[in-house]
Amino acid sequence: MATIPDIYSFIHSAEKLKNELRHSFTSSGRQESVAEHTWRMSLMAVLLLPKLDQKVNFEKLIKMIVIHDIVEIEAGDTPVPFMVGNNDLKKQKEERELAAIESVRLQLGDDIGEEIRRLWIEFEARESYEAKVAFALDKLEVQIQHNEADIKTWIPVEYDLIYSRRAYTKFDTALDGLRAMIEKEAENKLTGAGISVHRPEE
Repeated sequence: MATIPDIYSFIHSAEKLKNELRHSFTSSGRQESVAEHTWRMSLMAVLLLPKLDQKVNFEKLIKMIVIHDIVEIEAGDTPVPFMVGNNDLKKQKEERELAAIESVRLQLGDDIGEEIRRLWIEFEARESYEAKVAFALDKLEVQIQHNEADIKTWIPVEYDLIYSRRAYTKFDTALDGLRAMIEKEAENKLTGAGISVHRPEE
């Protein structure tokens, strides 16, 4: 069972997520942190909750969002564009994250630690409606941030990745509608920079 000192120690460890930088850049030109990404995902959940097709357990959803990148305290962030076509890197990421979530469980005990581990596994597997919503918000927030960043911060593999969110949002009308808006904004950003886009059929 986690003690208050255990929890406090882990809170100190979690501060690393404020400093762990992601591949995405903000509109001001600096790299965003993992913590900033998580914050806006949480805000999106609050704002979109009334629009979702199904009733969700919001407590479970928000917990899942808050802890979904908790493994990056130890495993660090591995940008999705760098893993395209690189199965070895994907496997290494999975192995690091599995070790990291077990470390979290051990640090926080069989009560809090086990709950976090279960929520993280459920999120990764998209086993519930809440997990599907959280996973979709994760993917959507990433593209929103890219849309807000200078196009010079994009790498070529990301041009086609703007369409990769479709598989994650089609289960919900509101999320899929938001995805279409985000996708269109990304297309406009690319064409505005003179980059041709190849829109696949939905």
